[in-house]
Amino acid sequence: MKIKIVLGIHALICLIVTLAMFLPLGIAIYDRSYDAKAFAGSIAIGLAVSFMLALPVLMSKEKFKQHIGIREGVGVTGFSWVIASAIGALPHYLAGVGNSYADAFFETMSGFSTTGATILTEIEILPRGILLWRSLTHWMGGMGIIVLSLAVLPFLGLRGIELYKAEVPGVTAEKLTPRLQQTAKRLWSVYVMLTLLETFFLWIGGMSFFDAFAHSCSTIATGGFSTKNNSIAFFNSAYIEWIIIIFMFVSGINFSLFFLLAAKKFRELFEDEELKIYIAITLIATGLIVLALYLSGYGVMLREVLFHVVSVMTTTGFITRDYNLWPEFTKCIFLILMLIGASGGSTGGGFKVSRIIILFRQLEAGIMRLLHPRAVIIPRFNGRSIQQSTLDNASAFFVLYMLILVLGTLLTTAFGVEILTAFSGVLTCLSNVGPGLNSLGPVENFSHLPDAVKWLFSFCMLAGRLELFAVILLLLPKTYMK
Repeated sequence: MKIKIVLGIHALICLIVTLAMFLPLGIAIYDRSYDAKAFAGSIAIGLAVSFMLALPVLMSKEKFKQHIGIREGVGVTGFSWVIASAIGALPHYLAGVGNSYADAFFETMSGFSTTGATILTEIEILPRGILLWRSLTHWMGGMGIIVLSLAVLPFLGLRGIELYKAEVPGVTAEKLTPRLQQTAKRLWSVYVMLTLLETFFLWIGGMSFFDAFAHSCSTIATGGFSTKNNSIAFFNSAYIEWIIIIFMFVSGINFSLFFLLAAKKFRELFEDEELKIYIAITLIATGLIVLALYLSGYGVMLREVLFHVVSVMTTTGFITRDYNLWPEFTKCIFLILMLIGASGGSTGGGFKVSRIIILFRQLEAGIMRLLHPRAVIIPRFNGRSIQQSTLDNASAFFVLYMLILVLGTLLTTAFGVEILTAFSGVLTCLSNVGPGLNSLGPVENFSHLPDAVKWLFSFCMLAGRLELFAVILLLLPKTYMK
């Protein structure tokens, strides 16, 4: 591994995170709030850390124009989220948010990983600077700090295709344009456009501009942090709920499809198998929950059910009602939706719909081979044959996901946490959803957990955000050897 390249890019990422703190600092100064000192101190520390990380590169006589390989890509992608969270936790810690640095780190990792799990018991008493910083961590982490830095790396003479492969969610990281820098810019242009559109629609719907922008950052990133204790239920507005439903659903779609839309390739867009299955799962889950609630005598509207189905499946985590009080059947559906997640290539987490399709196609092909041993049966996805490497990747991801889920649940129960709470907590963090069940339900929080469990859940959030493999490779000694 070329350590100087890794340190240099980490310095850039640390600098991006630090510079982003100037916006909430401005709000804090304007409000004359106590968090202004916390942001000022965090910026000073962030700049110092960024300089120290860049120092080996600045002192080196060698040219920095080198190719980023697989090892460098893994090293940068994995450690960058840890560094970003460590620096990003400073405003929370210095402002006294939470009881320990573990709380501050958990909250920030939840932000950057777009999980939305929180240790905060009273959100509305916090200053606007802190509230804005929580939403900004979502927004930067949603599309990915790495993807943002890819727009800058070519100016440093670095080629970052391995960073792109390691960072962009999904089964395969397809370049949308021939030049990687142009791809990063186009992805971020769509991301910014969606954020501004939702901000406008929420603002004209009655939210303050601050709340509209903060919730848009959380929605488009499929994060779930709110500026209100009762999340979206606070606004008591059908219009606001429908707007958020639409933008949550859109944010759970593969971002490459937006380029088909822009190119007016409507036939290719509507023939996309993943999009069809994504829509079908949403509608089926909504129908089943509505039926279960009706048969159980619950007076719940279709809009409320659809809101929570989309919120959980896209791994956003916004709420309008405590679905922890609904029948056990509905909670089982929510657990399945947490596992499935959104589309590949979206800001959502979870196993991803594309991988589910690939596994089922692999299963179908295996069964057909039993019936026709001499037949050549090739699994297909979107009309194209699925490469063996993609099939192996999906299978390995499934095994690794289940292994972390089981071991994480086992370790959590070792600290005295009830089993369903432990299981849903690991699942919601690994899938980057946010709320779990029981004492981690939609109207609860993670503050009561031991610090050791919070560190464990922080690891699960990181592993889920980086699609498992990048984090696991960081733990292997061979990654650092030539």
